[in-house]
This record gives sequence, structure tokens and C-alpha cells, in this order.
Amino acid sequence: MQGNLSAWLVKHALIHRSLGFDYQGIETLQIKSVDWHSIAVILYVYGYNYLCSQCAYDVALGGLLASVYHLTRIEYDVDQPEEVWKSVDFKERESYDMLGIYYDNYPRSKRILMPESWIGWPLRKDYIAPNFCEIQDAH
Repeated sequence: MQGNLSAWLVKHALIHRSLGFDYQGIETLQIKSVDWHSIAVILYVYGYNYLCSQCAYDVALGGLLASVYHLTRIEYDVDQPEEVWKSVDFKERESYDMLGIYYDNYPRSKRILMPESWIGWPLRKDYIAPNFCEIQDAH
């Protein structure tokens, strides 16, 4: 089933995949990472002027990494709506630090939570902690 946003993207020849609707009736789209920046700008112009949240996860062991954006519209007066999307800065830096996701057009791909000397991406399913020693339950 295709929603209004998906139909609009199809009309303008923008490649995406509609994943249907969530329990609140909000349309979910899958967009290739190479197309994300241009589609994000278009969604902003279309009226999606507020980034509610951004997160990332490891889909499969040694495989696909996903970055999820929850965008919405603010219909009332906002003094500077172009400032709202700046909130993604910290969230994308965290996704880089924990999962190693590189974002195009992003100037600060550096550690924000882990020390700069840290090797690897701690939230990936294939990550092995350095000097890991499993302690067995004594009972």
C-alpha cells in the first residue's frame, strides 16, 4: 500500500521503497544511503521540517547497517525551522561512534562517546571487545 508521500516521491521519480504504515498510520520509507541527502532536502521542502529522532542499528552479523530518521511536520509558526535539522549532528556522530556508519557531507566523523584510540564499533553484532574475559557464574 502506497501513501501520499510515497506517491509524491514516485511522481517526481525519486527512488525509494514503501514499507507500509506503522500502528499510528505513519508511512515508513526505505531509502538507499546514496539518495538520502537529496531526498532529505526534498522532504524538508515538502514540509517535513522537524527531526524527532535518529538512531542506527546493525541489521545482521557482519552485514547491513541501518540509520533510521523519524521526521514530522510542524504546522505552527517556527522562528527558524532550518535550525531544527541541526539536531541530527549529535545523533549521527553517536551512530558513527557506536556502529561506524559514515554519513556523506558530514564534516565531523569522529568519536563522541568512546576514546579516540578505541578500535572497532561496539554496537555491531560482530564486535569482539578487546581483552574480553568471560566470568562464569559461581553458583
